[in-house]
Amino acid sequence: MAGTVVFDLDGTLADTSGDLVAAANACFRARGMGDLLDPVADALIAFHGGRAMLRAGYARMSAEMLLPPGAEDEDYPRLLGHYGEAIAVHTRLYPGVEAALDRLEAAGHRLAVCTNKPEALAETLLRELGLRDRFGAMIGADTLPVRKPDPRPYQAAVEGAGGVVERSFLVGDTETDRRTAAAAGVRVALVSFGPEGRAIERLAPEALLDHYDALPDLARDWLG
Repeated sequence: MAGTVVFDLDGTLADTSGDLVAAANACFRARGMGDLLDPVADALIAFHGGRAMLRAGYARMSAEMLLPPGAEDEDYPRLLGHYGEAIAVHTRLYPGVEAALDRLEAAGHRLAVCTNKPEALAETLLRELGLRDRFGAMIGADTLPVRKPDPRPYQAAVEGAGGVVERSFLVGDTETDRRTAAAAGVRVALVSFGPEGRAIERLAPEALLDHYDALPDLARDWLG
């Protein structure tokens, strides 16, 4: 009996940091601040979300600049707008993703995405990357009233793909994914090529994934 492999999106399937940082910098430029974030040096901040990027940028403002009250609440929807308009300019799939999905499908496994990216943006990005049809379900941050690390989005992703939680596992890149898997009672493989690199090993996942080439064999071992 095949199982279900559930993937996080940002930092797991694709490096989206360049487009995320560009969206934040567009907000800063609109306020006359210039580009306050670097797409390489600040990649890890990008994967903590839009508000985290805005706060990091505001903290780097020159001392003479004054930020109006409510700036973050004004800039956050603007950031999402900028991002939605240029969502796949710099974004790239990590090496081996498509080949791994091919092998997982050939082995009969179901595939799903569970992300804390807003659903509409996640759907758009997966379509732009040519991957949406590969996944039987896609659960975003606002698909349900709760988001990861609550286990319900993960459970919905598995069930939406036609699987059962007991025969599934999560592939992710953050502590949120580690906590989600624990809450759902499943194993997690964390990628070592994401924003944290091998430092992610500190979370003691059941497996560390150094390249997508190794994922089909891991699925065979865990799911049969």
